[in-house]
Amino acid sequence: MMTNQDLKQIEEKGISPHVIEKQINNFKLGFPYIKLFKPAIPGDGIFKFRDKENSFFQDYFKTSLPDLTVVKFVPASGAASRMFKHLFEFQEKYRLGKISFSGSDPDAGCETAQFFFINLSKLAFYSTLDKLLKEKNIDINKLIADKDFNALIEFILNENGLNYANLPKALILFHSYPGGARTSAEEHLVEAANYTYDKNRIARIHFTISPEHQERFTELFHQVKTKYENKYNVTFSISFSVQKPSTDILAVDEDNKPFRNAEGTLLFRPGGHGALLENLNEIEADLVFIKNIDNIVPDRLKNETFNYKELIGGFLLWIREKLFDFLKKAENETVSAMDIEEIKQFVQTNLMLSFPDEFYDLTDKEKIKYLVNRLSRPLRVCGMVKNEGEPGGGPFWVTNDDNQHSLQIVESSQVDLKDAQQKAIWNSATHFNPVDLVCSYRDHHGNKFELSNFMDEKTGFISIKSIGGRNLKAQELPGLWNGSMAGWLTIFVEVPIETFNPVKTVNDLLRKEHLPD
Repeated sequence: MMTNQDLKQIEEKGISPHVIEKQINNFKLGFPYIKLFKPAIPGDGIFKFRDKENSFFQDYFKTSLPDLTVVKFVPASGAASRMFKHLFEFQEKYRLGKISFSGSDPDAGCETAQFFFINLSKLAFYSTLDKLLKEKNIDINKLIADKDFNALIEFILNENGLNYANLPKALILFHSYPGGARTSAEEHLVEAANYTYDKNRIARIHFTISPEHQERFTELFHQVKTKYENKYNVTFSISFSVQKPSTDILAVDEDNKPFRNAEGTLLFRPGGHGALLENLNEIEADLVFIKNIDNIVPDRLKNETFNYKELIGGFLLWIREKLFDFLKKAENETVSAMDIEEIKQFVQTNLMLSFPDEFYDLTDKEKIKYLVNRLSRPLRVCGMVKNEGEPGGGPFWVTNDDNQHSLQIVESSQVDLKDAQQKAIWNSATHFNPVDLVCSYRDHHGNKFELSNFMDEKTGFISIKSIGGRNLKAQELPGLWNGSMAGWLTIFVEVPIETFNPVKTVNDLLRKEHLPD
């Protein structure tokens, strides 16, 4: 099936022919659905702490922080174009006269283009847009009065204006302040300054970006870095990485044969956010916080976020210390029968791990071996918010191949929603995954685990796409916080809905949470 040109193209991406063969086989066989056992809820899969416990774990984190290397990991390559989808749709309809605009409808739905134009002056990028248009001798108020909305959209989205359709979401101005507006990337700097600094006041943050935007990121941070360093008394260590070409996945046609571009070359597609597992694997840190680029709030609402970052960080460190103490004892062969019972109860209570019936028939030596294997893994604590209708994944107990149950973050695409029982379990979920994680993936000697060893390869995803009128099948790797972390020790903690304020469309920036007081 592969020509010499194909093999050269594959080699240039750093992909082995064996991996290509596996990808094609996945297309042929498909991926099995995950088997939901029940939703994770408070008291049964999700911890809900009392104020006293919150304070204990926050203090534990603050006390530990100076001696740790902590990194904030922010996937930031996502294009902003999706934020403006409704403006693109409006533009075409308005041009064809298929839509009218009164300009004064107080009941305009908050997701409509009309709502956007009525409230345009409230957006953080309005001043920049106004200034840019004045330099072109264009009056923004006249454009609005003349209902020349298509021209206004052009100036917001295209190269002769703000060029927002061609920028990543990280570089869009999100919030207004007296001293000037901030991009979402800057807001993440401010967060990092408050809970990632070490004893030398170094605050570390890592962005995964598209290579074509690295110059823009570098320019932005060159302009603002010193300002935030002076304001928060830290020194930033800012790093970048790009999704590796070796994580791209071959597309196939509907007969599962390699899909070819017009010139005959193979078509590869990015492997989804699961591809970032390799980027994460290269981060050198004791703790890594993971948070999406668009889930950010202005300063007036940040304290609640900081409190819960300290909570989940402190809880992880407390758990990790107990696990490391046991693993060191096991290595030194100083584990007693009492130690076995103590660690068993500890992980049952705090990791919610169950043990098979056979465990109780093992000798002490066999129990220790079993526990070491079960506990020598990366560890993550994941914040979960109450489900208020947001689309996306959530926390569930799933049934594994060995018929044991584990806590997993599951996306709807992983579930057979045609199965009435599985659909009922899916619909009974009470909580939602806001991508609010803290991770530790060093062992008790300080050595990094190889994260690919803990991935469930059977949790990939296949979808149908179209290019130039031709259908193709695309495949994504197991999601970064889904199947890519399936073998991790996982803990879910309830965090307030106030800590989850994503910006999926530009109109989300007009919610009260994103506007000045």
